[in-house]
Amino acid sequence: MILMNLKSMKKNTKKIILIVGPTAIGKTELSIKLANALNTEIISCDSRQFYKELKIGSAPPSPKELAAAKHHFIQHLSVTEDYNAGEFEINAISKIKELHKTKDTIIVVGGSGLYVDSICKGFDKMPDIPDQIRIKLNSKLIEKGLTWLQKEVKETDPNFYATCDQKNPQRLLRALEVFIATGKPFSSYKSAKPKHRPFEIIKIGLTTEREILYKRINTRVDKMLENGLLEEVEALIPFQQKNALQTVGYKEIFAFYNNACTLEKAVENIKQNTRRFAKRQLTWFRKDKNTTWFEPNQISEIKTFIGL
Repeated sequence: MILMNLKSMKKNTKKIILIVGPTAIGKTELSIKLANALNTEIISCDSRQFYKELKIGSAPPSPKELAAAKHHFIQHLSVTEDYNAGEFEINAISKIKELHKTKDTIIVVGGSGLYVDSICKGFDKMPDIPDQIRIKLNSKLIEKGLTWLQKEVKETDPNFYATCDQKNPQRLLRALEVFIATGKPFSSYKSAKPKHRPFEIIKIGLTTEREILYKRINTRVDKMLENGLLEEVEALIPFQQKNALQTVGYKEIFAFYNNACTLEKAVENIKQNTRRFAKRQLTWFRKDKNTTWFEPNQISEIKTFIGL
């Protein structure tokens, strides 16, 4: 029924094909294949890949992959810059409108649920956060840990806490800093009603057996270390309190450099936390019943589904 509905869409309807799923599942590879087949471009909504200093630990598309299809919102920011889902919504929707002038279909890909939602549903205008609030909260997180942050967000914004990724310090920090800066809960800025978008959204999810995914994750972490992850993180030590670096693959190595654990333990933690992150990503995306799921190797089935 879904396939028939997609094929019956008007020829001149503008679309985005949204590809979601857990880290290391193969979203980049699929997005490039579809972009080439459709002669179109790719918008990334992976919030870790926005930052140009994170060339290894964020697993951005390789130079070869970037050359294979035009990408937007990859390594266009510095970790010293503050950026959020509300700003991304404005930038991404503007880019989609621009691309739709010459392209009927655009590929959107990423594993950051909040940023995916910003394109699909939208946000109210987000407040600016004073630097001193952000610096103070990041220092407290380092001093008191994730449990403290979870408790603060649960007390100040129980609605957001009940539905958010409670193990993601970056998301929790964002909610707490908004509350401290404005006195209003972060959840109050989410649009009560999804915004109208002047394009169709076709949602594709990638999934596979847990053992296969976990093996891919472990292999990717080992490859990152071979490619120089330790050196990349060491160069970022002066910026370790920045929100962009409160993420898996960086905070664990910072802990090693701060003598909080051994390197062996840090690597073990990266793999474990990445596996947990992948599980939370799947939980988030599976809430959307409009997403159709495929195995990463079902390329022909996916092409048929979108009418290629």
